[in-house]
Amino acid sequence: MSKIKRLEATEKAIELIQMLEEKFGDLMFYQAGGCCEGTQPQCFEKGGFYLRYEDVCIGTVNGFEFWVDKDLFEYWKHAHFTLDVTDAIGAGGFSLETPYGKTFVVKYRLFTEEESLNIEEVKRNL
Repeated sequence: MSKIKRLEATEKAIELIQMLEEKFGDLMFYQAGGCCEGTQPQCFEKGGFYLRYEDVCIGTVNGFEFWVDKDLFEYWKHAHFTLDVTDAIGAGGFSLETPYGKTFVVKYRLFTEEESLNIEEVKRNL
């Protein structure tokens, strides 16, 4: 039985990621629990954001790692993330999609009891 993924992306998000990849090359995602960016996922050029000790990679989107703040992960570790995009400029404006009038967003749902027994392992920044 294959492991349950913690992360998926909508078609709309994948299309935006492909456009950003064409312009910027390899990407990375980071979702913090901080003040100015709230808990909005941020898209950077790969290596354009420095991870903290024990931040958590919950999976990949289109081959690009999606990292979550270690404290935020503790809060959301029982949830499935779906990366989507909306037509708006999000808080902070540091993410690569901002100049295009787009903002990545995450929709959450709790894993079922059955799913929670078979979730993919995470990778920690050590």
